[in-house]
Amino acid sequence: MGGTNTAHFVFGIFGDATGLLLFLAPLITFKRIVMNKSTEQFSGIPYVMTLLNCLLSAWYGLPFISPNNMLVSTINGTGAVIEAIYVLIFIIYAPKKEKAKILGLFTFVISVFAAVALISLFALHTKNSRKLFCGFAASIFSIIMYGSPLSIMRTVIKTKSVEYMPFFLSLFVFFCGTSWFIFGLLGKDPFVAVPNGFGCGLGAIQLILYAIYRDNKDKSKKLDPKSLEMGQSEPKAQPNGHV
Repeated sequence: MGGTNTAHFVFGIFGDATGLLLFLAPLITFKRIVMNKSTEQFSGIPYVMTLLNCLLSAWYGLPFISPNNMLVSTINGTGAVIEAIYVLIFIIYAPKKEKAKILGLFTFVISVFAAVALISLFALHTKNSRKLFCGFAASIFSIIMYGSPLSIMRTVIKTKSVEYMPFFLSLFVFFCGTSWFIFGLLGKDPFVAVPNGFGCGLGAIQLILYAIYRDNKDKSKKLDPKSLEMGQSEPKAQPNGHV
């Protein structure tokens, strides 16, 4: 039993470390936004949705919601702060139309989190019911966050090139998902294990795609890397024929 508890703790620490690397991965993007004083064609939606995932997961990990999950709260609380900074920077430098869209989505995120928190505090009176309710909410948005690179994977298969799928981002997704998947299994917590098992699988697929196409050069279609960040769709053609 002691060995299981130790392994549970170790994988939680490893999950915190790889999760932090995953959250810090967009720093280069936001350095570019600040230097150029423009969000260009970047999408702010992934950062707002990741913020919601972090808030819900951090809330779920609190002791009065679920036991033995403080490491989940620690990394997701840190992630929430990081993502909030990303969203704030995006709002500052986004054009008027995009700014309004992100502000609206941010309002939605805060409303959803507030609703989950208030319902769990005042409407649900047993720890089990709070855990089920908050666990389902956190799991849904964790899966959405991990599923965000699907458009990039589709592009890799179409172009047979990994030029715009960063290796280390895929690696961090795999390590982070694997760590929390094992953490959830050891802690017998399906609300941690299931969404992170999904993330582990998607990360593994990205690494397999990287191994298959890493030596290929895409000569048929040039894509703009800024449109292929985690969670963004393929670039749309502009009137002048460029992307």
